[in-house]
Amino acid sequence: MERVNQTSSVSEFILLGLSSRPEDQKPLFILFLIIYLVTISGNLLIILAIRSDACLQTPMYFFLSFLSFTDICFTTTIVPKMLVNFLSERKAISYAGCLTQMYFIYALGNSDSCLLAVMAFDRYVAICDPFHYVTTMSHRRCVLLVAFSCSFPHLHSLLHTLLLNLLTFCDSNVIHHFLCDLSPLMKLSCSPTFVNEIVIITEGAVVLVTPFLCIALSYIRILITVLKIPSASGKHKAFSTCGSHLTVVALFYGSIFYVYLQPVSTYTVQDHIATVVYTVLSSMLNPFIYSLRNKDLKQGLGKLMSRWRS
Repeated sequence: MERVNQTSSVSEFILLGLSSRPEDQKPLFILFLIIYLVTISGNLLIILAIRSDACLQTPMYFFLSFLSFTDICFTTTIVPKMLVNFLSERKAISYAGCLTQMYFIYALGNSDSCLLAVMAFDRYVAICDPFHYVTTMSHRRCVLLVAFSCSFPHLHSLLHTLLLNLLTFCDSNVIHHFLCDLSPLMKLSCSPTFVNEIVIITEGAVVLVTPFLCIALSYIRILITVLKIPSASGKHKAFSTCGSHLTVVALFYGSIFYVYLQPVSTYTVQDHIATVVYTVLSSMLNPFIYSLRNKDLKQGLGKLMSRWRS
């Protein structure tokens, strides 16, 4: 095979996908095409509604618009290649293409994670320290939080991509997955992966768990504050602003922890479903979760539709 670099004699990988049965390929193509189109249109509507409605020019919706944009990019990194492979007999991806896909999956996936943590902090300030909310969540600080959330994950992703590029792939090039991910790629390596595994367990775990801990601590403080509110209506109003975010967090982190908080050697085909949830389904469901449970956003979407009809 053609040599791609000095560390690998594999020039391409074969992605086996979700199913190897020929009769499953067209139904899967239709299913994921619909999911992709719904994801793109749903998240675009959220962004347009927020940008066009003066009532939605708050930090919470500012962060949500960037979450929607990241979800569009995240899904686009994965689904178009899946769609091509569903209709192809030879489900190949080049060595460089595989590493590029993995880089953006980790960069954008961790950007999602950081943005969810920032949104939790925003809710914490709004409920626990409402008198200082305007100064604490100033526009400059919001921009800095988004800039950090969207830039730092690229360093994390670059580290793992460079370490993976140092491995040698000299035997099988068949990936038992529908995307290029660290665990199945490391299984194919015929060189020691000890350094990679140590970095995943240490740096990787810190990057994955730290945003979740920030979310958990924010909601513990929110819960303590809300329980001190004497009226039931006041408690309900406070919790209603957090319901959508908590649902998204549970969906995203539940599946991502199931996949990544386990040794590389135990990674199985069963993890595909959990991977589909956090890479594809969560991005599709986010607009529905936020719009159906958020009165202001529903009104913003209604105004946007009215302007298009007129």
